[in-house]
Amino acid sequence: MAKQTTAAAEVKSTLGLTGVTVNAMALIAPGAFLWITYQLQAAATAPDGSSVAADIWAGIGLALILAFLTAFSYAELMRRYPEAGFGSSYYFAEKAFIDRAETRHHRWARLAKILTGWSAHLYYWVYPGVMVAMTATLLGYIWTQVTGGTLSMFTMDVICVLFAVLVGFIAWRGVSGSTVTAFTVNVIQLVTLVVFSLLAIWYRWSNPVHATQWAFSGAWDVVRPHSFQGVLIQSTLAILILVGFESCTALAAETIDPKKHIPRGVILSLIIQGLFAYMFEYFAGSYMVNETLTATDPTGATVMGMAAAGVSSAPIGDMAILLGNTVLGGIGFGLMVSIAVTVVIALLGTTLSCLNTAVRMSYAMAQDREMPEILGVLHGRFATPHRIIWVLVAFSAVIGWIGVWSNPVGLTGITLASNFGTFALYGLTCLWTMVAFAGTAEFKFVRHAVVPAVGLLANVVMLIAILYLYIIGNADAQHEAYICFSIAGGWALVSVLYVVVTSVRSGRPLVAPAPRRLA
Repeated sequence: MAKQTTAAAEVKSTLGLTGVTVNAMALIAPGAFLWITYQLQAAATAPDGSSVAADIWAGIGLALILAFLTAFSYAELMRRYPEAGFGSSYYFAEKAFIDRAETRHHRWARLAKILTGWSAHLYYWVYPGVMVAMTATLLGYIWTQVTGGTLSMFTMDVICVLFAVLVGFIAWRGVSGSTVTAFTVNVIQLVTLVVFSLLAIWYRWSNPVHATQWAFSGAWDVVRPHSFQGVLIQSTLAILILVGFESCTALAAETIDPKKHIPRGVILSLIIQGLFAYMFEYFAGSYMVNETLTATDPTGATVMGMAAAGVSSAPIGDMAILLGNTVLGGIGFGLMVSIAVTVVIALLGTTLSCLNTAVRMSYAMAQDREMPEILGVLHGRFATPHRIIWVLVAFSAVIGWIGVWSNPVGLTGITLASNFGTFALYGLTCLWTMVAFAGTAEFKFVRHAVVPAVGLLANVVMLIAILYLYIIGNADAQHEAYICFSIAGGWALVSVLYVVVTSVRSGRPLVAPAPRRLA
């Protein structure tokens, strides 16, 4: 098991329910994701090239169901293993096997934790890079609105590096500073998105510009599923905006009562940010889209409505300008800048929250010698895995470069890579929940069999959807899939090579020999 101390530093338990919940909520960050992912969702197409933008809200609903199924599995595992420390799902995977009375199950423990740990790394290590790319894209949009010019690719790359370093510095300082940042971010973004959403709804009700071509005929048209394929495609993107509820399970070593507070924090963060915030803000944003929302596509043609949202680098910014100019007396530019500033702050919080989770899981693996042991060291003053932090900062900058070089295709590609790791990790966690409770006195059929089984199935379906829908899609979709599978495949190759080499050197088999039966 991964230890949580070194000779030079000791982790202190300071987080209560509020601290645990706000750290998870900071990663979900609905105020930021409405801005940074609406373009990807509005631009999403079926394999035949037709738009599936009409299913944005329903796709989020499907992804939310999957998230809740997985969240309950995380909560149950945390109640069973409150001593998980930094390990989170990596720790759960091993304990699910070695805690069983039947010794024949113990042999699978190392394989289970390695599969889980490296799936988690594909998610947690790529995700901060996605946020870095989205931040650079947002700042580029603001620059264009203010000056009329366009930032060079070199400048965008520099922004990626500087933002990654800033997040790394805050993470290096410790979880207390991160929690204060997370709390501030949550208050700012929730207030902002409520104001924006209410303005968007009032905009349509008052119809100040006499729009005639609404993207949706009414409220029911926004929320109803329009096609199964559209809902499925949207859900493969929407999972990015919902992940993070489980991040607080990596804070067990820093939580005063992890058995009580972390399971509650997992569910509370998803209820507040996912069920209420996302469902409300995405409804409001789609509800106001009409022909007065315009943009220029890559061919130079002017497009309107949802098509404009799909080609704009920041459609919510365009909507804010429209709202301010029509219902707030011409303050559109100021409203857009104000919202954009809160989004930058929220992006800082969500990137920081994911980076904190990533480095703690990496630290746990390094302590178990499943990653280079040089990474398994805590900072003498701040008790943070400082070496891993700076490695991840560099990696995030590189992923960010990939995202900004060919936006939106590159951005969608790295998003899918992160989501691929998410679905794999979530599916495995649901599976380990069934393994951990099967045959125990705590076993409850619905909580420990039905819910995780449905969650496992849902995550597998999402993995298949990414593989299938993007491979058979149009040229852009196939390019996105190529980026996704290049990152995921490269990650898998490095993982396999490292495990094989270290297993040979240490003499530890991936799957232990079956115990001999007495004659």
